[in-house]
Amino acid sequence: MRLAKFYISLLVMMLLGAVSTPLMAQKKEQLSAQEKARIEEQRRIIEELEEQVKQDEKRLNEIKKDKSTALRRVNSITNQINSRNTLLNRTEKEINSIEKNIENNNKMITLTSQKLTDEREKYAEMVREAYRNHRQNNYITYILASKSFSDISRRIANIRAVAELRAERMHRIDSLNNSLSEQQLTLSERMQSLDSVQRKAEAQKLKLQSDVKAAKQAMNQLSTKERAALKEKMESEELLDAAINELRKLTKGNTEGASFSRTTSNLNLPVDGGKVRRYKGNMAEIVGAKGASVRTIYDGKVVEVKRNRINGKYDVFVAHGEYITSYANMDEVSVEKGQKVAKNSHIGEVGSSVNVTTMESEYKLVFGIYSPNPKETMRAADCFKKK
Repeated sequence: MRLAKFYISLLVMMLLGAVSTPLMAQKKEQLSAQEKARIEEQRRIIEELEEQVKQDEKRLNEIKKDKSTALRRVNSITNQINSRNTLLNRTEKEINSIEKNIENNNKMITLTSQKLTDEREKYAEMVREAYRNHRQNNYITYILASKSFSDISRRIANIRAVAELRAERMHRIDSLNNSLSEQQLTLSERMQSLDSVQRKAEAQKLKLQSDVKAAKQAMNQLSTKERAALKEKMESEELLDAAINELRKLTKGNTEGASFSRTTSNLNLPVDGGKVRRYKGNMAEIVGAKGASVRTIYDGKVVEVKRNRINGKYDVFVAHGEYITSYANMDEVSVEKGQKVAKNSHIGEVGSSVNVTTMESEYKLVFGIYSPNPKETMRAADCFKKK
């Protein structure tokens, strides 16, 4: 009876193991493919930014050789600071991603090691049980105790099944061993990658500090008139009026967020924890923390997402009925053209910028709000909650 129960329990374990192992393998393959795709996309973006920084440095060196005006040099250094800041932000995100990957990898190694230990213990028990049965002739006794020929066949099948289970468990031990080796190799590679990316980040930080120092020195050489001209040029790069005039044509008859009007007020800021600075025309600057989330101020539909060719940042335009809000100078966006968005929905992340007065880096959103009537001016800063 004891031997029969042993066979039954082992057969049940074999069936459960056969079902769970393919499912685990399939899930692992899916996660691995997703992780590889995400890592490749992140590397592609960083490579683009590194190339942009190289081009900025090349242009600046050419300006120095030509002994160009201080105004042009400051403008070039400012662009370089902005590009380097964006690259540094992406690099730091890659570091965080690798660190999380290493943490998950460590958890997988611990789990696999536990499974491997468990499988080895179970296999050892099966070997000990088989040895005891062999020494005591329990297999023969088990077969001779059969009541019929069909019972004999069933019991022989049970003995064979247990032998197959031992082989299957041995195969599982080999598989777990291989998996553990692969995970340890991946961990080693990610640790090396982390070290490499961290060194790059430190190098970029040092270069950024040098850029800021150079920009301040060059800025001090400018006259009041030249400083005003530089500030005006940088602000003109953020003007969105031309784009808004084109988008007004697309918002005719839009019903998403149609309850919005020029009297709508007391809304949340589009940048988490941001502070409002008045800006020219229909715009406001919302200064926030590094990595702060950008959110829509009202229900609507995304009518355009584009990358600014001058500063490399992203601009998002959302229609609320026939009104339009613009969210410019974002490092990342999480929405697509034509997508419907709810009030306070996350649409991206605030981007880095350079304060022309201090030449220090800051993180800001250039927010604009536009009426269906092109002649009507709306002050963006007036529609938010007063603190």
